[in-house]
Amino acid sequence: MKIQNNQFLSIEQLQDQYLNNNRSSRMQDDASSGGLKFQDILSQKTIRPESHEVKFSKHAASRLADRNIELTKDQVERLNLGMARAGAKGINDSLVIVDSLAFIVNVPNNTVITAMDQTDADENIYTNIDGAVII
Repeated sequence: MKIQNNQFLSIEQLQDQYLNNNRSSRMQDDASSGGLKFQDILSQKTIRPESHEVKFSKHAASRLADRNIELTKDQVERLNLGMARAGAKGINDSLVIVDSLAFIVNVPNNTVITAMDQTDADENIYTNIDGAVII
């Protein structure tokens, strides 16, 4: 608060001073951030393809290593595609089959829960899923 000649500023003067400072600082913030709005930033973060990259749980990574399964770049891309298709249909836990490999995927988390070669699957029975995608 400024005191000029031993006088206090009026409430109106303080409001005007405060509001003008606030406006100018907001304008500077907008200019320094490139004028991006919240919706623009949210769109950028949710549309980026790397945010939809499949992740492997420790269990799934262990299963792949135990079974000597190595995924090619093409297979990973197809697994991502299968996961995206499952998500578009509202599936939460999906079986995604790529070539002779079977993956149980938690779609909302973009995470492979377990992985197996179809020859390793006993009786070809998959439980705790609500959809399947064959790529």
